[in-house]
Amino acid sequence: MRAKSAIILDLKFARDNLKQTIQTFFPDREIIDLAEPDNAARDLSGIDYAVVWKPDADLFRRAPDLKVLFSGGAGVDHIMSVEGIPDIPIVRFVDRNLTTRMSEWIVLQCLIHLRRVLPYLEQQKKRVWSEFLQPEASEITVGLMGLGVLGLDAAAKLRALGFTVIGWSRTKKEIEGMETFDATGMNDFLSRTDFLVGLLPLTPETTGLYNHDLFGRLRQGGALGKPVFINAGRGKSQNEADLHIALTDGTLGGASVDVFAVEPLPEASPLWGLDNLVITPHAAAPSEPVALFQLMQEQIGRFERGETLQFTVNTAAGY
Repeated sequence: MRAKSAIILDLKFARDNLKQTIQTFFPDREIIDLAEPDNAARDLSGIDYAVVWKPDADLFRRAPDLKVLFSGGAGVDHIMSVEGIPDIPIVRFVDRNLTTRMSEWIVLQCLIHLRRVLPYLEQQKKRVWSEFLQPEASEITVGLMGLGVLGLDAAAKLRALGFTVIGWSRTKKEIEGMETFDATGMNDFLSRTDFLVGLLPLTPETTGLYNHDLFGRLRQGGALGKPVFINAGRGKSQNEADLHIALTDGTLGGASVDVFAVEPLPEASPLWGLDNLVITPHAAAPSEPVALFQLMQEQIGRFERGETLQFTVNTAAGY
């Protein structure tokens, strides 16, 4: 009987006790942590599995026999962009905790802008006591771009607070209780949206999608006067120069952004200086290692029993 395959660990986050944590789920397998100096030049042939987040550029050359790849996060563009990616299943990280944390962040950002938290904080610094217009949630239409697991959970929680929620996806989705739009209805979708929430995966079609032209097609003159942009999807889906312009020329009234093309966001970025922008450090829905490794344990078990893997990526679509 063939010995159980080792697992390659190539994650760039949560380094404390990471190897020890995954070893508890796979006590009878060798864990090859590429962060360890002794593994920097190690031959990785004959290994079936790897869990990665922003993998080393030469990983697929060094590990030519991989059978399944596991993404360390909900997104997979960090894998799809690596040269020499093999034609094997890629399993996305899908977890209740990750979904819940993302919805919390989205709801929080919607409430921050609805209840005018940013201008109130500016007033507090100046010791000014003055009330701003604060509409009810029911007066705001949130447009969600991306109707996967994360988008649907966020939609349910926003609707529970009273927000009107509409959704957009590249192809039409029928979702009970929500009006949805596809590529042909983009203009209608944008023109009705007060708060635009980005949860789209990164593909050639979505790269730079959130630009000044798109921001200009959001509803002007709504309950808050100006629209708001909220992005927790992928950093390269937004044009950051256009975002800065839109936040300073009045096209957007505010924004909340968790993801950026270059991370950490460079200190020289002009986005840091905007008082109508909330910046968080890719922390909306951090991957929880225990949940990630539990998912791997379940899926490797399925794979080795000859069962169908769950949560696999459509590599043709890129997500």
